[in-house]
Amino acid sequence: MSLTIGLTGGIASGKSTVSKMFAQMGITVIDADIEARLAVEKGEKAYNDIVQYFGDEILHQDGSINRAKLGAIVFNNDEKRQALNSLVHPSVRNRMLAKKEQAEKEGEAVIVLDIPLLFESNLQYMADKVILVYVDESTQLQRLMKRNGLSEEEARARISSQMPLKDKIKLADYVIDNNGSVEETGRQLKQILDKWDVERAE
Repeated sequence: MSLTIGLTGGIASGKSTVSKMFAQMGITVIDADIEARLAVEKGEKAYNDIVQYFGDEILHQDGSINRAKLGAIVFNNDEKRQALNSLVHPSVRNRMLAKKEQAEKEGEAVIVLDIPLLFESNLQYMADKVILVYVDESTQLQRLMKRNGLSEEEARARISSQMPLKDKIKLADYVIDNNGSVEETGRQLKQILDKWDVERAE
């Protein structure tokens, strides 16, 4: 029986850092962002649905989706963002569940589902346990501004488009406080896995 861990956080919370730690331990990580990119490639159902809804103007010359242009459209429009999510999310879930089933068949003891909007999309049912990677609001803001070269106003807008990290704490089984060093984050992750008696490749 495999243990499925849902890994989530918020923009610039450091979830990707923890995801890489899992991978370095030899644990399979199924990344929702990667599956979302694959789900909207030419010829996929979600690709066709997006083009039908948003029109050809969101395409590059080669026919691939211009993610920056599409992002600009949906970022400031809740209705269109929800429409995009309804077109993409079912395909992403199906892809992730198929990979999870394959990993279970191969006898993997632990499978990580890396899902940024796990709580926002009510996907807790896909995992046995949920780990939240948390940072305080000021740290999140500073990291996002630095990482993406955003103004404070732009960074705050992106953060506010997600459920606040402090509200996610009560929904998670375990919380990793990522306000400190990478080493400290790694120690917290190992403590959690030790509690679950998870075997890791060193």
